[in-house]
Amino acid sequence: MALLSTSFPWRAGNQFQLHVDGEIFYPKMLHAIQNAQRTICLEMYLCNSGKVFSEFRDALIAAAQRGVSVQLSLDDFGSLQLNNHDRVQLANADIAVRFYNPIRWRRGFRNLLRNHRKALIVDDCIAFTGGAGLTDEFRYDSDREPAWHDVMLEMHGPVVTDWQYLFEKTWDGLPTQRRHSLPIQQPISAADGLQGSGRVVTAFGPQAHHVLQSLYRRIKAADRRVWVVTPYFVPSWQLRHRLIKAARRGVDTRILVPGIHTDHPSIQQASRRYYANLLKHGVRIFEYRPRFIHMKIALCDDWVTIGSTNFDRWSVRWNLDANQEVADINFVTQMVGKLDLDFSQSIELQQHDWLRRPWHQRCTEWVTGLLERLSGRLK
Repeated sequence: MALLSTSFPWRAGNQFQLHVDGEIFYPKMLHAIQNAQRTICLEMYLCNSGKVFSEFRDALIAAAQRGVSVQLSLDDFGSLQLNNHDRVQLANADIAVRFYNPIRWRRGFRNLLRNHRKALIVDDCIAFTGGAGLTDEFRYDSDREPAWHDVMLEMHGPVVTDWQYLFEKTWDGLPTQRRHSLPIQQPISAADGLQGSGRVVTAFGPQAHHVLQSLYRRIKAADRRVWVVTPYFVPSWQLRHRLIKAARRGVDTRILVPGIHTDHPSIQQASRRYYANLLKHGVRIFEYRPRFIHMKIALCDDWVTIGSTNFDRWSVRWNLDANQEVADINFVTQMVGKLDLDFSQSIELQQHDWLRRPWHQRCTEWVTGLLERLSGRLK
């Protein structure tokens, strides 16, 4: 299994656009697939059979039928809820499908190694990344509002080359029943009028977690704001230490996490054991109320990182992740406005109220925190 743990250089001349929630970003992604002329590379962790996956399946099949080279890389565990009908449909189409790290009981803890990245690259000229998978939770709900709140980043420019390269390096190491070579990639030059600077960063294992290493440096250098959004806030000591130091020197330091809506209540309980100390040192914690917030974003002054990384200890040890860093004032302004809206729809926790929470809640947090630490040490 080929693993790529590296960071790419900063590249100027890009265009970045933020798409909020599935009713916006899924049609954008499908439009790119439907207009593909040469290649489609789709890499996804969570894929469940349903309306959303059916739309993408049909679009990919139609692209393959008109002669587009289609490569679909899915995580084996993340796609367990992909039914036989969908698998047969893909197998019968002229689509190359590969599954990352197929689950085999004899592999033991190696089964925990997962490809958590989310990326779509079309014709080497447009790419998408973010936190969403291909599941109905991001688009359909009983009230016609997506149950999960997330974003995807659309990219044009030189960084697309790096996402293509990242896909190919992982693709080369995945098992398949047939040979399918990717076309030779032509280098992409900076387009006139696209001034956004960006860098692709990857993560696999504590010693090669370039996403977090970059975030640590940005938090240390920040003098105005450090905002972190994550659905699973189980941070390392290094991250907690840097957040506290930022708050102590007067930086607007905030954490945005799920409130009453979450897909993993035990992880939420484990995360809450860290709140008291963070609140004590001036870190502001907000719980998002309307829906389950699934975004993975960090904003430090005029720098943003967005992608698949959850910033938790489990991800650091077991997940293959990738993020897009952006240093573009127009995009940062858009991101600040979007997060301001999310903060306004959240409840800010207050230290004096938090210290009065019931003893049984503290006990639950302690037990789940202990289990989380034990699981993080699995090898």
